[in-house]
Amino acid sequence: MKHCEVKIYDTTLRDGTQAEGISFSARDKVQLALKMDAFGIDYIEGGWPGSNPRDMEFFGLVKKVRFTHSKIAAFGSTRRPHVSVERDAQLQMLLEADTSVVTIFGKTWLLHVTDVLKTTPEENISMIRDSVAFLVKHDREVIYDAEHFFDGYRDDRSYALSTLQAALEGGAQYIVLCDTNGGTQVKNLQKIVADVRQQFAEAPLGVHCHNDCGLGVAVSLAGIESGATMVQGTMNGYGERVGNANLTSIIPNLSIKLGYHLNCETHMKELKLLSNFVDELANRIPSRRSPFVGKSAFAHKGGVHANAAKKVAHSYEHMPPQMVGNEQRILLSDMSGGSSVVMKARKMGVHIDDKSPLMKSFLTKIKQLENEGHEFENADASFYVLLYEHFKGKENIFELVSYRIISEVVRGTNRKLSEAVVKLRLAGEQEIKIAVAESSGPVGALDHAARLAFGAHFPILTQVQLVDYKVRILQSNMSTDSITQVLVKSSDGQNTWWTCGADSSIIEASWQALRDAYRYKLLMNLRGDG
Repeated sequence: MKHCEVKIYDTTLRDGTQAEGISFSARDKVQLALKMDAFGIDYIEGGWPGSNPRDMEFFGLVKKVRFTHSKIAAFGSTRRPHVSVERDAQLQMLLEADTSVVTIFGKTWLLHVTDVLKTTPEENISMIRDSVAFLVKHDREVIYDAEHFFDGYRDDRSYALSTLQAALEGGAQYIVLCDTNGGTQVKNLQKIVADVRQQFAEAPLGVHCHNDCGLGVAVSLAGIESGATMVQGTMNGYGERVGNANLTSIIPNLSIKLGYHLNCETHMKELKLLSNFVDELANRIPSRRSPFVGKSAFAHKGGVHANAAKKVAHSYEHMPPQMVGNEQRILLSDMSGGSSVVMKARKMGVHIDDKSPLMKSFLTKIKQLENEGHEFENADASFYVLLYEHFKGKENIFELVSYRIISEVVRGTNRKLSEAVVKLRLAGEQEIKIAVAESSGPVGALDHAARLAFGAHFPILTQVQLVDYKVRILQSNMSTDSITQVLVKSSDGQNTWWTCGADSSIIEASWQALRDAYRYKLLMNLRGDG
C-alpha cells in the first residue's frame, strides 16, 4: 500500500551552484530544468533574481520554455528591516522574474535576528508575515524556507514556532524546515518535525537538509517519516561546504524502499541518466560510489559474492539495478573466483565453462598480474584479450622484438620531441617489421611507430586512436623502482575501450596497454564487432 504523496523540490540550479567548483551557464540551467521536468521533478528552484547576471538571464530565458510538469521557483529573502514590501527592491525582482512559485527564506534563530540582521524579534516576525502576504497578493504560490530552523528551535522553541505562524498567517502554501548548518541528528530532527506537525496540523511541511554530518539523506527521510510532505535537495548532492541532501538517493529510497508516491516514480529507470547528465554539464566525473546510480553501486568483486549473485541476484543486491537505470557489474581481481570469470566473460559475449581445466591456470594468471600492478576492474579490453588467449587458443597475432625511444627537449623553447623505433614480428613470419615515428611525447611516438610497423597487414589499426591516458604510481615507498600502472583509453571512432599495463618502467607499462588495445581491436574485427 502506498503512503501519501511527497513533492520533490530541486535546488541544484541555486543551492547546488554554491558548491566549490560548480558553475552552470544560464543556458545550461535551462537544459537541466528541461531534463528535470521530463523526469517529473515537482519544483525546480532556478536561482535568486538580482543576485547575479546569470540568474537574471536564466529567468528571462525560462519564460519562453514550456514545462509539462515542473513549476519553476524564484528564490529570495524576506523584506529588509523597516522597509515596506512595496519599496523592497529584492521583492520587486522576485515578482519581475515572473514565476508562478516564489520561495523566500526568513530568520528563525534569534542569534541571526539580533546579531546578523541587527533587528528586533518583533520586526523579524513582521518581515516574514508581510513578505509572504505581499507575494500571495500578487498571485504567487509561496514556499517559506525557515532558515536555521532546528538551531533556532533548540535555542528558543517558542520563537521558532512563532516565525512559522507568521508565514502561515501571510498565506504560505508550504513551510520548509531547514537544517541550514547540517548538524542535526536523526532522532532530534524526527522529534522536532513531529512537534511542528502537531502544532500546525493542517500546514503542509517540507524539509531542507545539508550533509555536513554525512546524514543529509537520512535526516531528509526522517523528516518525511515524521510528517513532512516535501523534500528539498540537489542532484548528486551538490551544495555548499560538503553538499546538500542528495536527491538521487532520496528519490529511490522514498519510492522504492518506503513506498511513498512520487510524481517522478514512472521515470525511475532514467535516474542514472539524469544523474550523469547533471555531472556532464558540471564537467565532473560521476562518483562511482554513489548509492543507486554509481558505477560501483551493483558491482561485485569478491568471488563468493559474484558466485552468489550469479545464482540469486538479490542475495548480494538490495534491489534490481535496472529499476534506477543501472546494471550489475562483475569485477576481476586477485579476489575473483571461477564464477566471477564466467559471469564477466558472458557479459562480454564469450561463453566458457567454470569447470574448464584451464580455469585454475587462468585464475592464477589473473592473480599474478594483479599482484604485479595490473588492474582489470577498469580495463575490460585487457581482460578480454587475456580471456581469448587463454581459453580460445588465440595466439598473439604479433610480437614485439624491441623498441627504442629518444626524447629531446630544447631548453628555452617550447620544443619537445620524441622519436620511437619499433621492431615487430608477425605471427608465423621471420621477417622483422621496422618503423620510425615522432610525436611530442614518448608514448605517442611509440603508438604511431607500432601502427606504422603493422602497415598493410592490419590496416584496420589505422582507425585506432589513443584518446585518454592515466598513470598511477604503486608502491611509492620504492622511489624510482616503484611500479607504474597505466590505463589507456582507445577509440575507433565508434567504440571506446580501456586497457592496462604495469611495470617499473612507465614506457613498458604504456606499451603493454597499447599492445592490448591493438589486439582487442583485431579480435573484435575477427568477431565482426569492430
